[in-house]
Amino acid sequence: MAEERLQRRLAAILSADVVGYSRLMGLDEAGTLSRLNALRRDLIDPTIAAHSGRIVKLMGDGALVEFASAVDAVACAIEIQRKLGEHDARGSEGDPIRFRIGINVGDIIIKGEDILGDGVNIAARIEGIADPGGVAISEDAWRQVQGKVPAKFVDSGEQSLKNISRPVRVYRLQLGPKSASGNEIRPALALPAKPSIAVLPFTNMSGDPEQDYFADGMVEDIITELARLSSLFVIARNSSFVYKGRSVDLKQVGRELGVRYILEGSVRKAGNRVRVTGQLIDASTGTHIWAEKFDGALKNIFDLQDEIASKVVAALAPRIERSELDQAKSKPTDSLNAYDCYIRGRASFKGNGTSRQSVDEALPLFERAIALDSDFSAAYGMAAWCYLVRNNNGWLVEPDNEIEQMVSLAKEAVRLGRDDPLALSVSGVVHAQVLDDLTTAATLLDRAVLLAPSLAVAWQMSGWIRINLGQPELAVEHMERAMRLDPLDPLIYNLQNGMAAAHFLAGRYEVAATWAARALYQLPRYRPALRLAAASYALAGQIEKAQAFIGNLLAIDPALRCSNLAGLVPYRGAADAERYADGLRKAGLPA
Repeated sequence: MAEERLQRRLAAILSADVVGYSRLMGLDEAGTLSRLNALRRDLIDPTIAAHSGRIVKLMGDGALVEFASAVDAVACAIEIQRKLGEHDARGSEGDPIRFRIGINVGDIIIKGEDILGDGVNIAARIEGIADPGGVAISEDAWRQVQGKVPAKFVDSGEQSLKNISRPVRVYRLQLGPKSASGNEIRPALALPAKPSIAVLPFTNMSGDPEQDYFADGMVEDIITELARLSSLFVIARNSSFVYKGRSVDLKQVGRELGVRYILEGSVRKAGNRVRVTGQLIDASTGTHIWAEKFDGALKNIFDLQDEIASKVVAALAPRIERSELDQAKSKPTDSLNAYDCYIRGRASFKGNGTSRQSVDEALPLFERAIALDSDFSAAYGMAAWCYLVRNNNGWLVEPDNEIEQMVSLAKEAVRLGRDDPLALSVSGVVHAQVLDDLTTAATLLDRAVLLAPSLAVAWQMSGWIRINLGQPELAVEHMERAMRLDPLDPLIYNLQNGMAAAHFLAGRYEVAATWAARALYQLPRYRPALRLAAASYALAGQIEKAQAFIGNLLAIDPALRCSNLAGLVPYRGAADAERYADGLRKAGLPA
């Protein structure tokens, strides 16, 4: 009988194992197995599935996974190590579970559900020399992923691997040391020409964790007040609050955020009295410029905030006109109860309304603030924002009624707060998305950024409006400004996708695809970026890459078709919308 012919194919192989598995099992066998099973169930297996990987086999201390694409394999490995790092940072376990990961591209032999051969063996040996928590890949894999994943690799030279006849050149993924923000260290951002500052979260010294919202509210209001000054460059709240609860190196914070000065402090609220301490530091040298205590009655909280802002301005830039600061001051409400509801609402909203629960908790608080002070423009604006987030995420329960309420709140916010940049920004987006009035939307957002040149969310919203208006260059300019003001924004993938949409609009398809890939590095299952990456690569003539993104998109949204793209196209112009749809058709999206 003729010898059975071996089945072979080319594949990308990922090999992973647990660092120090025997030691962990010796310390706590049941606990280690329980933790490992939970990581596989909740983190590792879903990530592999999202990148179209096939788990060939699981061993007690590791796994062997097959991918059709080296790009998918490396992107999967990066995401697994990133998520494991985030899990470690959140957890209280003293001895976290860490993995080494090795990747190779090569010929494999198929034996039932198993795979064999040098392609597999090399991946396993490379995994053995990877750093704990790191990723190492072969030269064959490195060639295929160069320029296709947003990561840097370091050439480790040729390595002699056990039972492998020839040396293999290995590249290590440069995940980088952790920064003060808990992220990888980034190149230092260039300092702006004007004085630049970040206000870090103040420490709650009240002895009651429930008072955190009050300390956070103080800081947000100080940021808002400083952001109104055209003579200052002020980092947005989302980036400043990345450092909350951390012991940080202020010099490093200055480098990460690209600012010269940092304001930090504490708040103690007891009964009807408030004590605020503040210290201003030159981040370039670590020296203190001033430190001071501010005491007052709770009813004078806005005066305390004004005093702190005045001290900052006086210390940073004598050339800043006092009249500019006086003009920027605003007392949001005469009702302390309304203000308390408002800052509780902002704490629940968490700066961006990322979950349905956060929005559902925040909205009644803003509505209560309005009931207590019917002239409180900022509360109207934030309530409208809650409805806007509900609308954009499909969370409306009574769509017609809630959309009507959103529009009413947005219009009232502008009527009451012609000089409130946040109210103007939210109303601008409502006019664009709901009322289809792009001209009014652009006017409102232009005024918002004029009033508050450092309000990142206004620049971001304005960037999207410019995309709607078919103005790609202005959109890029505004999106870039938003990213510089908010470089550590947890939702930066939305801005990166905005950059992709703007460059696509301008016909720069390869640049658009690169920005979409950056967004997907932050959030691999982000559908708007998957669609833009597929359309951009297709129109750039890189059909195989486009098809890969369409494959990932259809795995998440199998019902998507060219015929049901309504509501998903980021362009208003008929020609631009058709170009976008054409790119998706060429990428392989079914009709």
